[in-house]
Amino acid sequence: MTVHRPAARGTAIGDSHQSLRERVYVELRERIIEAEYPAGMRLVEREIADELRVSRVPVREAMQRLESEGFLSVQPRRGSVVADFGPADAEYLFDVRENLEGLAARLAARHATPAQLRDLERLLARARKAAESGRLREAVSLNADFHRQIVELSGNPLLVDLMAPLDSRLRRLFRLTSAQSDGEPMCGAHERLYEAVRDRDEDGAEALARTHVADTRASAARLLAAAPGEPEPAP
Repeated sequence: MTVHRPAARGTAIGDSHQSLRERVYVELRERIIEAEYPAGMRLVEREIADELRVSRVPVREAMQRLESEGFLSVQPRRGSVVADFGPADAEYLFDVRENLEGLAARLAARHATPAQLRDLERLLARARKAAESGRLREAVSLNADFHRQIVELSGNPLLVDLMAPLDSRLRRLFRLTSAQSDGEPMCGAHERLYEAVRDRDEDGAEALARTHVADTRASAARLLAAAPGEPEPAP
């Protein structure tokens, strides 16, 4: 399966104020996360460059970066294809998350400012409203934002840098399992974690973060195992 999509989203990608290399990378990464480019899909450098109205150089650089991050793989006689994300990939992700997110929650309880806590509370309210209204995809996206905000509230730039590559993988995992998951339990777990951070309960925040990661690990493994397989890609 190759890329044959009309140029959409309004303008050429080169019109963005971001660096062209970064903009192309973000665009392709988001299409993979949102399953616009499903697992097994072949990506052709020339076709993507034509669609985005850019040269092939930033597309090649973006695809190389996505390959290094595990979003693309190179297969004999097919070239670059979107990599699968299965139970083993989720296990690797959760092994790292449990420790780093526990640390992030502890530091957030120590360093979060009142203004940051108010922003976090508003984010939770939006996620709760989306879940209760049945807008599951929106709730999943907002809950992923919650995880990112907790890391940012840690006040530790090194931790933020370490967690940044995991954020995209986490969003892809949430997207893959969102159709079968329930946003309500996740909202409740996040609200309890928020309360611990707000109350400056460092031990409690770390314990809740670790428990939440362990719970979502089990849920994700179950949902990924039950998910229907990807259709066989065209040669």
